[in-house]
Amino acid sequence: MNGPGGRAGPLERVLGRLDEARAGTPAPDTVSTGFPSLDLRLGGGIRRRDLVVLGGDVGSGKSALALAVALRSAAGGVPTLYLSGEMDEERVAERALAIESRVSIDDLRLGRLDDAARSAAGAATLRLRALPLAVRPLLGGDFDELRRALDAMEAGEGGRRPVLVVVDSLQHVEPPRPAARSAERLAAAVRALKALALAEDVAVLATAQLPGLRGGRADQRPTLDDLGAFGAVKQLADVVLALYREEMYRPGGGVEGATELLLLKNRNGPTGFVDLYFHATWLRIEDLLDPEP
Repeated sequence: MNGPGGRAGPLERVLGRLDEARAGTPAPDTVSTGFPSLDLRLGGGIRRRDLVVLGGDVGSGKSALALAVALRSAAGGVPTLYLSGEMDEERVAERALAIESRVSIDDLRLGRLDDAARSAAGAATLRLRALPLAVRPLLGGDFDELRRALDAMEAGEGGRRPVLVVVDSLQHVEPPRPAARSAERLAAAVRALKALALAEDVAVLATAQLPGLRGGRADQRPTLDDLGAFGAVKQLADVVLALYREEMYRPGGGVEGATELLLLKNRNGPTGFVDLYFHATWLRIEDLLDPEP
């Protein structure tokens, strides 16, 4: 498996990375999600050139988790691009401020801030301004808007090309070729996002709805088949995650805020789940292994 023209082939490149790496450290193409429990399951984090799909029912917190990964990764120094098809930049900034300051999103909107909350919001604003994070709307005009957003971030202040691209959501991605049926459109979007990850050497995390999830079944935990798209997510995504909150389906039956992050597919490792906690007031998701309470 030598490269063309005598260049180092894939085996030599892998061996070179092994020689350079210290024992127990992730590969250099690994991007930490900022969630320790998830990173442990993924061998240090998600990898460049991988497509990660995060599914969840309406209101499960998948957008909150996607934004949290973007914020935490950027806080770790990873240039990150966040594309939202549901919110403009100001709304995303408002959510980010609630997450980082632990101030109620409603209080931020209404300006009901006491001195402590105003101080926390001010400190969070300074931290957010310093992050290598760009937020852009996902308008759905054509697929190339994603590449233009990559170029715009590199050309902007700081001049750093993204390493992590977060797309919220898959349903807002316009595929390169038109498709009549919704499932065909989603399948084409999945293929295009995987191709983008490979071509641009970035890690792509995309949220997704669950068109196959039907009410009334005994276990409402999402499955790979619930993602629909003719099985394209199941086949093409390198990692598939899904959120499940028991309190959504059994009010009073589950611990408020308790969240399972299911690892439904992991191309390079085991599946399973990790326990998270969702603070709905702040739209903040925390890991039980987080260093701060």
